[in-house]
Amino acid sequence: MSSNAYRPDHVSPPGETLQEVLDKRQMSQADLAARTGRPRKTINEIIKGKTAITPETALQFERVLGVPASFWNNLERNYREHLARKEEEELLRESAEWLERIPVWELIERSWIEKREGWVEQAREVLNFFGVASPAEWRVVFEVPQGNFRRSTAFESDAGALAAWLRKGVIEAQKIECRPFDRETFQAALEEARSLTVRAPEEYLARLVDICAAAGVAVVYVRELNRCRAYGATRWLSPIKALIQLSLRYKRDDHFWFTFFHEAAHLLFHGKRLTFVEASHDGSTEEEQEANQFAADFLIPPGSLESLRHAEKTQRISKVEAQSVARSLGIAPGILVGRLQHDGWLRPSHLNGLKVKVEVST
Repeated sequence: MSSNAYRPDHVSPPGETLQEVLDKRQMSQADLAARTGRPRKTINEIIKGKTAITPETALQFERVLGVPASFWNNLERNYREHLARKEEEELLRESAEWLERIPVWELIERSWIEKREGWVEQAREVLNFFGVASPAEWRVVFEVPQGNFRRSTAFESDAGALAAWLRKGVIEAQKIECRPFDRETFQAALEEARSLTVRAPEEYLARLVDICAAAGVAVVYVRELNRCRAYGATRWLSPIKALIQLSLRYKRDDHFWFTFFHEAAHLLFHGKRLTFVEASHDGSTEEEQEANQFAADFLIPPGSLESLRHAEKTQRISKVEAQSVARSLGIAPGILVGRLQHDGWLRPSHLNGLKVKVEVST
């Protein structure tokens, strides 16, 4: 049923209808009890809404009153659902502070959720997005686990924004059909991914998703939210399907590719029970250091920059020289520039024109 479906503010208990039927037939509660074999007290409590009409009782009413069992069952179901929604509404009203922690308007602007009339209906829409029954379950599923994420020491993301960003990643990953994870196939995919760095973003973004899906890894691109500083995340959705989520926060190919291979390292070398969320490559943990080293060496093998050793002292290298060396390595020039800047061989402002902009709309 659509969340926009009409729901009346008041639903009468089935017992009121039952009493109307009895009055119309000039039958007393005692008569109905005798004819159905139900205790008189049970009939009275059904009429007062204190006891539910069971499927068995509905069949008995059908025999005695000539009103279909489905009618009584539907009345009872609608009434109980109404009571449950009223109870849920009260609980949601007591959880106003929870909704304030979620970037609701930003989610609406991005069409991740729909705008609803009224605070309670909006809260229900947010719960539907997260796939949880109540704010209490949201805290268990999304907030508490954040304490176990492997994150950089400089991480400052808001818990609600980070949860929404991660949830969107899972939603997008569920749309990607993946073969069961295979380490060798994934390693081969990484080799092809490296060769893709010389192509334009509109070519490699889609191709990267395809080759990784064939290896059991869903790659998704989800732009960061305003209070979310994450630019990458890795986790296992099941024992045979992994997720690499990229925000493209810095919007340049050198950072994009380093982050991708950094996340890939987590899948190759670290446990399936761990979730890694990146905000900086500060190497604050052993796993992060290992992932950093893997990404750096995979893109630019150790010892392959000896021809540029002079730049280490002068911090100068020509555009033509950078392009030539990158071509010989089989990588995009922007990746080389980013590495030389990171290692202090180039000034941070030098040759940035060789870096290519990478953007997504999700």
